[in-house]
Amino acid sequence: MKNFRKEFPILTQNTYLNTASSGILYNSLLEYRQEHDLDFLIGGSIFREQQQHFLTTVKQSIASFLGAPNSEIVLVSNFSTGFNTILEGINTKQKVLLLDEDYPSINFAVLSKGFEVCYAEVNAVVEENIKTAIQKHKPNVFAFSLVQYISGITIDLEFIKELKRDYPDMLIIADATQFCGTKNFDFESSGIDILGSSSYKWLLGGYGNGFIICKQNILESITPTSYINASTHSPYDSSYTNLQARFECGHLDTLTFGSLQHSIHFLTSIGLSNIEKKINELSTYLKDELKIKDLLGKDIIQRTNHSSIFNIKGDQNLFNFLREQNIITSLRGEGIRISLHFYNTIEDIDALFSALYRYR
Repeated sequence: MKNFRKEFPILTQNTYLNTASSGILYNSLLEYRQEHDLDFLIGGSIFREQQQHFLTTVKQSIASFLGAPNSEIVLVSNFSTGFNTILEGINTKQKVLLLDEDYPSINFAVLSKGFEVCYAEVNAVVEENIKTAIQKHKPNVFAFSLVQYISGITIDLEFIKELKRDYPDMLIIADATQFCGTKNFDFESSGIDILGSSSYKWLLGGYGNGFIICKQNILESITPTSYINASTHSPYDSSYTNLQARFECGHLDTLTFGSLQHSIHFLTSIGLSNIEKKINELSTYLKDELKIKDLLGKDIIQRTNHSSIFNIKGDQNLFNFLREQNIITSLRGEGIRISLHFYNTIEDIDALFSALYRYR
């Protein structure tokens, strides 16, 4: 796996522990993007004539990558835009269950549209909290991030399947921005009705691209009746009026979605199983060391399974010190967030602890 580090020039000068904030550009993706724009430079509108066919192949790549061959896929500029469009098609009289520490693009979007909201607490027993909240409040929709962006707590995938079996009529919407690209995943059997993701983090797809995957017939159920009625009697081409067009309005950028497809192929060539194994090894090592050094919250210590995102005790001064040591992290919540991808190494983690020792 170390051989892939040469693909990422930033790693030669920095200890990059910040994929949860932004994935990094790599050599072959830069080459692809340069070739794309050279073709556009030479071809102009001729280059764009095959855009619809090309974007269809991007959807096929997403479907294959995430185990969603029989699903409806729409391309969006980012998860937040897609999620807001989804909410526009859901009756605001419906009750929505949220997680209390979840990403603002989820929680604020739901609140701002006037839904009745209930919450489950994010802690060591978050799954039990979710179950209790559903039993108590009987929500129509559960919207959440698979991986919590501050703490790195991961909602158990088997638990989601159980939820769908127990509450088949509850619409389950998952933000997978901090998840996709870290392990093998099968959407069809996941129990999730709608899964969305931006692609600039673990998927390494760069900015300006993402996707929404819906189980069959779900897309129609979240489309406003007024839209369906208008499209039925519209004289316009179906590319302007179909269910996907509500999300894919306007001309989509083949550069950004081509970057996503290129990165999907890149990650596939490495192997999601290999990536998952490497991330798990790094995550276990980091978690054990953080526990020894008393830098980890009790909720994370009590969890059996965790992502590769950790939040350690620290403030602006420590953050600034780490940056001076070329160790790239993020300030999130009440601490410093560290995140590890397959291109990281045990040596990166040791460099972090060496810097923490010098600081303290």
